Amino acid sequence: MLTPRSYFLNPIKKQSFLKPFLTVEEQIEQLKSRGMKFHNEEKAKKYLENLNYYRLGGYWLIFEENHEKHEFYEDTYFEEVVNLYLFDRDLKLLLLDAIERVEVSIRSKLAYHLAQNFGSHAHLKAEIFSSSINYSKTLIKLKSELDRNRNEIFIKHHFEKYSEELPPIWVSVEVMTIGQISNWYSNIKDRKYRQIIAKSYDLDEKILSSFLHHLTIIRNISAHHSRLWNKKFTIDFILPNFPKELNDKFNLSSRKYIYNTLIMCEYLLNIIDENNNWKIRLDELIDKYRINTKNMGFK
Repeated sequence: MLTPRSYFLNPIKKQSFLKPFLTVEEQIEQLKSRGMKFHNEEKAKKYLENLNYYRLGGYWLIFEENHEKHEFYEDTYFEEVVNLYLFDRDLKLLLLDAIERVEVSIRSKLAYHLAQNFGSHAHLKAEIFSSSINYSKTLIKLKSELDRNRNEIFIKHHFEKYSEELPPIWVSVEVMTIGQISNWYSNIKDRKYRQIIAKSYDLDEKILSSFLHHLTIIRNISAHHSRLWNKKFTIDFILPNFPKELNDKFNLSSRKYIYNTLIMCEYLLNIIDENNNWKIRLDELIDKYRINTKNMGFK
């Protein structure tokens, strides 16, 4: 292990960046030289002009036979890479839709049970939360969000009419992101109240806390247009043992890929709205793009 002193005595030698700029036409020629084929080079130029060679590079990695030389498997077509990119884009939109529904549901239950047990301004009672540091951070973020949205009618109404520093919890939750909801929920001191909310979904509070944190990561990846479909997550979520029919669906040998996330989203959405068609849309998406789902952690 390098100490601060040894680092300066033995600095890591770095090399200069020597890769030249390539025009779109040169990018196509480079891909050809590495074995990639094209059905339509004019369309390929349009994609490269608008999507960025480097961004698409994350999608053609699975088509490389030799990663060092960036040589592609025989009969690899540029259009296959674009197909994968478009699938990933639509998958992220579908997940954002699921996250929005879960987020709204959790907001509602968080506000309801905190208000029921601690009053309309439970979020201003530091004593009901575990970590004072985390509480201070989440409260600062909440105040910032309320200030940013202060022209919204429901927030403006509070500040014009009432003397309290912040609107009641059932108003305040409406500006919380999934990440902020995750932090507020996991920081409730008494496990009993976390459990009450989790039991609405027939889950243990540790499972719900873990999954909300995981959903925050998924939401950020999706919202920032990063690659998701075959991403290996550094942090997965705790898989519930119960209900058993849910546990049976998980892939226990491939826990860090998106498959288990999709299973959990489907489960929660079926509780929130049993008539939802989210799983049908997911199946249609996979069929439309003819994706090899093994790369997503499917069984």
